Amino acid sequence: MRNDPRASPAGFPFKVAELPGTLSDDEVYRERTRLCDLSYLRTPYLKENGSVGFRCPAEPVDAYVRKGGTIEDTAGRRCLCNALVANIGLGQHRPDGYAEPPMPTLGQDLGFLPDLLRANGGDYSAADAVDYLMDA
Repeated sequence: MRNDPRASPAGFPFKVAELPGTLSDDEVYRERTRLCDLSYLRTPYLKENGSVGFRCPAEPVDAYVRKGGTIEDTAGRRCLCNALVANIGLGQHRPDGYAEPPMPTLGQDLGFLPDLLRANGGDYSAADAVDYLMDA
């Protein structure tokens, strides 16, 4: 687990769970084509013609720079929109066969996990975690 202040295109630091086969794995991340197609975290910018455009530092670098962003802002950015949707089992499946991998994130306080794991036999769902936290 690591704090990754660059992962979020919005600049919000996430605690990323380092798990093989996920976007926290640098090899998996490098194999992913940069793409921002859900676009939930795009930010507005003023175009030269006075209209409003949208950009995301996790989109293809050349597209972001063409929209007035800096190349430095794109370094290490990961597409949280696609990754978080993949975390809940709804990752996108592209026509070329690519399936969006998840990027599990964690909160700061993990002290409840041993009790939760004991109560659920080592395996738990999001609903189990919410129930546990609501009862605490």
